[in-house]
Amino acid sequence: MVNTPDVAPSDVVDSTRSFAVTADDIDAAARRISDVVAATPLQYCERLSAVTGAHVYLKREDLQIVRSYKIRGAYNLMSQLTPKELAVGVVTASAGNHAQGVAFACRSMKVRGRIYVPANTPKQKRDRILVHGGDYVELILTGDTFDAAAAAAADDAERTGATMVPPFDDRRTVAGQGTIAAEIIEQLGSPPDTVVMPVGGGGCIAGISTYLRERSPSTALVGVEPSGAASMTAALVAGGPVTLTDIDPFVDGAAVRRIGDVPFEALRSLGAEVVTHASLPLVAVPTFPGGTADSGPFLMTQVDEGAICTAMLELYQNEGVIAEPAGALSVAALTHIAVAPGSTVVCLISGGNNDVSRYGEILERSLVHLGLKHYFLVDFPQEPGALRRFLDEVLGPEDDITLFEYVKRNNRETGAALVGIQLGVATGLSALLERMRTSRLRVEQLEPGSPAYRYLT
Repeated sequence: MVNTPDVAPSDVVDSTRSFAVTADDIDAAARRISDVVAATPLQYCERLSAVTGAHVYLKREDLQIVRSYKIRGAYNLMSQLTPKELAVGVVTASAGNHAQGVAFACRSMKVRGRIYVPANTPKQKRDRILVHGGDYVELILTGDTFDAAAAAAADDAERTGATMVPPFDDRRTVAGQGTIAAEIIEQLGSPPDTVVMPVGGGGCIAGISTYLRERSPSTALVGVEPSGAASMTAALVAGGPVTLTDIDPFVDGAAVRRIGDVPFEALRSLGAEVVTHASLPLVAVPTFPGGTADSGPFLMTQVDEGAICTAMLELYQNEGVIAEPAGALSVAALTHIAVAPGSTVVCLISGGNNDVSRYGEILERSLVHLGLKHYFLVDFPQEPGALRRFLDEVLGPEDDITLFEYVKRNNRETGAALVGIQLGVATGLSALLERMRTSRLRVEQLEPGSPAYRYLT
């Protein structure tokens, strides 16, 4: 079943207006930004090619000077402003990556800018914004989500007359992001069979998909959202952009409550279809929903945050790629879809602005996703040797206790202990649960996502 988070139906907008971006617009953007934006590498990935049977390439937008593709749209938009607009200055809102692109453009063009970001934006991103912008930008922290920052930036623009530089909901931004597709075709020497792209606000997928539908219509397109912030999925289901009532901000580069009107119109006009993992394979079925005899399928799907963390760690450990959560979305999805053997697949690594302090949480989420980390509430008998028997009789030879904490810290005689156990192999869980069942202990397993799990872990 497709995960469609709660939405506010009253927020559905009239999407009959035209927001069309063309491949010619994107080619013009490529010429406009060519002196500033790097043509990032397209790297063959031996590991993912072996796993899938396809020829998998990674489009390394994490190697841009601002460590994400966002500079493309920001610079394309700002380079088209009039001298009067540039003199007044610009304002923007961002989860961090777009802000760095705007900051870089401000310093390059000697334009004053005010940048609004959520208060929970990783420090690494905040620091890089100031490095790229120097004395030309003012960084303002507000709210807990991108949408709160966007509202503050809109108020600023209305009050001061500064030009808003949207991170995704503007034709000029979309055209700039679409230059990635032109590079992919040029670097491969021929169109790819499949392109897998992350989706946050939707500007990137709108630009890339628009270009490929015109210049390579047979290419299959796959958009991937984090399951905790699937605003494009919700919009496609509802028939227009809607505001999600709740999101998981973990994938900060893609945690957007409301998809942009411009990206939504682009994806809808190109025939994007919401699918579940069970609906795939894709390339091997040329008449898949969303495709026609003349065009490949256009699919929207989701992956959970734990799978994203696993993809991040595997990219780092195997390819030496430091991807942020949104940057690993495409690779995380690749392990859930079946591409045609021998086909050419491009996964967009959209950004590498990851704060090293987050790796503890990333590892934790990955272990839970892989079924290797579990939490229990355990009532130990108040008698000598109870904990020793638990270690000897309940734990398997490859299992390890990673957390042991009495829930009632002021009365250990009556309170249960919160115990975190890391298994040697995920298949060892059933044997562990059986040993717990036959022991003298009272044990409650905490299920991920439950209120008790979130509260205690």
